[in-house]
Formats: sequence, C-alpha cells, structure tokens
Amino acid sequence: MSLGVFSEVGPLRQVIVHRPGKEMERLTPSNMGELLFDDVLWLSQAQRDHDAFSAALTGEGVDVLWFDDLLETALAHAEARDHVISRVFTEEFYGITAAETLISYARELNARQLADFVIEGMTRNELEEAVGTVDSTLVHRLGGDDLVSPCLPNLYFTRDTSMWIHTGVSINAMQMRARRRETILYEAIYRWHPMFAEATFTEWSNGLADGHATVEGGDVLVVGEGVVIVGLSERTTPAGLERLARSLFTDETVTTIIGIMMPQVRAQMHLDTVMTMANENTFVKYQHLGMRETVTITRRADGGLAVAPAPADEMHDVIARAMGLSDVRFLTVPESGRDAERGQWNDACNLLAVRPNVVVAYDRNERANEFLEEAGIRVLTVPGGELGRGRGGPRCMSCPTDRAGL
Repeated sequence: MSLGVFSEVGPLRQVIVHRPGKEMERLTPSNMGELLFDDVLWLSQAQRDHDAFSAALTGEGVDVLWFDDLLETALAHAEARDHVISRVFTEEFYGITAAETLISYARELNARQLADFVIEGMTRNELEEAVGTVDSTLVHRLGGDDLVSPCLPNLYFTRDTSMWIHTGVSINAMQMRARRRETILYEAIYRWHPMFAEATFTEWSNGLADGHATVEGGDVLVVGEGVVIVGLSERTTPAGLERLARSLFTDETVTTIIGIMMPQVRAQMHLDTVMTMANENTFVKYQHLGMRETVTITRRADGGLAVAPAPADEMHDVIARAMGLSDVRFLTVPESGRDAERGQWNDACNLLAVRPNVVVAYDRNERANEFLEEAGIRVLTVPGGELGRGRGGPRCMSCPTDRAGL
C-alpha cells in the first residue's frame, strides 16, 4: 500500500479519524479543565457531527480509517498487548497495588475490550464491580465515580499524536499529561497492525514525556517542495522542533524546516488554529497572528543543524523563498477585531484540504467560508457546534497517512 504525506493540499487519499465515544461521557464540569476542554459535549450530537465529517471525506474519495478499529486489530497481537498494558498501567502512576489489579484485569480482556478500556477509562465503581474490592491506596482515595484509569476525550483530534511527513511518521510525546497515553496507542498501531507492519516507512519518536521536548501535529505543515513549517506554540517547544528537524533530515527529500514563533496562549495552541493551506501557494491566516519571527533550519555540511533567524517582517518572504516561489498568497478574512477573534476561536482557519482549492470547514464560520468561496476556494461545510467545543476543527480531526505531493 502507499503511505506518505508530501504536501498539505495534494489529493488526500487516506486518513485516520476517531469517532467520539464513551470517553466523552467522562467529561464533567469539575474535570474538563484537566482534560483540556472548555465545556462538556453532547455525545450523540457530536457523533452525528463526526459522521457528517467522515461522510464528507468519503464523498470526496478519501479512504477513512477508524482509530479504534485499527487499535483493536493491533491488540490481537500478543506483543502489542504487552506493549500497551505495560506502558499504560505503571507503578509510577497508579502505585504498586492498583497497577497490579489493572494489569491483571486488562490481560483478561479481548482485543476489542482492551481497546475500549484504554480509550474510555474506568471509574472506581466500575473496577470494583468487575474485580471486587481493591486494596489500593490510590483506589481508597477515590470516590466511586472518580476515574481510576483516565479517559482519552482528546483522541478525536487524531492530527496531533502522530504525523506523516514524506515517507515517515513521527509518533509524538504530547505536551499535556491528559494526552500522553495516546502516544502508546499509536505506537501499537504502527508497529503491529498488519497494514503498517507489512509496509515500509520510517518511524521517528520525537520528544520526551516530561514536557520539555515536545512537538505536536497541529503545529506542523508539510507545505511541499521539501519544506516543513512548525509552529513554536503552547504545545511545541524549541527543543522539540530541533529534535524533529534532526529526525526529518534523515530523509534526503526534506530540505528545510521553518519555525514560527507563536504566542504561548491556549486560544492559539497549535499553528493550524491560525494558519493552514488551501492550495499550493495560498495560506489562510488569522489576522491577529500578524507577522512573527522565524528560524530556518537546514543541514550543515557536518550533518548538524544550521539555524538562521529572521525578523517578523520577513515571515512571508522566508516561507516563499523556502518553497521556491516568487509569490505566496496569505488570505485573511476581512472582519473586525472581535469578529476575527470569535472566528479563530471557532476554528475558521482550521481547514482540511482534500485537494487544491477544495477544503473542509466548520459550517458555523459563515463569513470566513463566504470569503474563501469568493477567493475561488470550494468549501465543504460540516457541523461544528459540538465537535468544536474541544477547540479543534477539521484539520485537527484528521491524520493523513497517504497524500500526494504538489
């Protein structure tokens, strides 16, 4: 099979998505902040919205892969089960007695049950209903409805934890603790699912689980012509950028990494919340991102990294030169400051291109979508009222595994 992503806008052929499930019902007003949400979701509506998103992709000829099905198939292999169970249920997190109980319980589950367990989590009441009273310091400290095993409600943002760049995949350590378990599950899929285990590609593991050297897929644009743009955001650190660059330069077709110095704020947590691509020379950009300082990273003759900074007013020129273009178009929705801020919060810039000049966007951003249509870009709208509560749009909800170059 074909695996590899060589641009942001070439024909999209295959993508991994995750339909929100029971893990969303674990969100409460008291824990949603810890789990990186600003509100609780109406699950059945979020599922209907996600079904519309997936249908829009299949309607454009995209092969949609479901994360939970991929994980289930991978977990049919004993090595994958051991990998997940041993790394998810650790003494460092649970203590000795709870870890022993959870490992023992997990080992008795079939592949589908184990996939659901590590995604959905489990409360103390559910655990004790399944195995009886648990003599554990951690469990004793929890209330009956408290989660013994955390859930993964951010999993429907499949963009962030793994990202395909040219003929390789970067499996990322995540900045926020609530998402770090996702890395383990993607490792299992890419190493043991037959679709990937029998394919030829490079796997890069970038970043450390302590939050100091992290990089997330929402910050990474594979713009084509050997150029990758990375946002230095709330979630991607300078150390993470340079570790990624070192990994990518093992692929001779990657020539240039551009780092953009972004504001360190939640509203702009990833680069794709403020800037994405619509065709081979057109970016859609949030007006309040403005012009930002950049660094351009290339290979040194001795194999090290050459880092060249540039002032903010050269940002567009830096991108154009790296892409070998005389002109790069940056579209900004003509709105007042407050309206622009609302649009960015509602993911107006978070576009998923299925091919040049055809993008998927949330329906709620009416002015932005009209502006794009006027600029010659076809917009496929999908419902975003519930899905957007997690602060992510169509690009966030997609992990392309097969996309053509320009």
